[in-house]
Amino acid sequence: MMKKLFKLVCPPVLILAGKKAQSLFLKPNSLRYYRPANEDSQELDVYWTDQMANQLEEWGRGHTWNEIECLLVNCSGKVLDIACGTGVNILEMLRFNNLDIYGFDISDFLIKRAIGKGIDPSKLKVADATKTDYLDNEFDFSYSIGSLEHFTEEGIDLFLKEASRYTSKASFHMIPVSESTKDEGWMRTNQSFHNNSVEWWLAKYKKHFREVHVINSAWKDPGLSVGKWFICNK
Repeated sequence: MMKKLFKLVCPPVLILAGKKAQSLFLKPNSLRYYRPANEDSQELDVYWTDQMANQLEEWGRGHTWNEIECLLVNCSGKVLDIACGTGVNILEMLRFNNLDIYGFDISDFLIKRAIGKGIDPSKLKVADATKTDYLDNEFDFSYSIGSLEHFTEEGIDLFLKEASRYTSKASFHMIPVSESTKDEGWMRTNQSFHNNSVEWWLAKYKKHFREVHVINSAWKDPGLSVGKWFICNK
């Protein structure tokens, strides 16, 4: 029932990792592109599978997961992991005593996996990133990794509006941008996503944040996308 409801109201907030930690998508020589007939429609069943949960345990090692730790290690306060999946990042950063980390995901299946790891259930919830029930400015910091690009344009706007609403200081978002630097649009490999330029994305972020900086990520999908962090200050 929950899966059917989510399919109707929003696109997924998690990223589908590849079998190797170096890429979130299929290898370039196996990519097959096409534009979905309906940008507002995406399959969500994958987010309730063991295969997805297992992939989410590994894909960010050696790049994006190290990077979010670097961004937060000298911060202090309450932090929200947007689309936290199985909670790997939360577990890794529990050693940072200066951070009080919470998380949510659209998949109750993945949240149950996170709780099974020993994460405090009171700090996790099932929620839609475009419409949460967190309080205004409840978190000092928030972050997402490889999630936002899977939303429709309307969903991107609602996602960032929410992140700005419940974050008081800064919000960090890692997404793939087109390696060509062109706006390649809404495409599909093993999952639908926007593969657009830094400029295209900056316009989205600047609508909701006072100041936005862009820094490189070590993640890349050669021939298609490179990773960028958008550092958004309130």
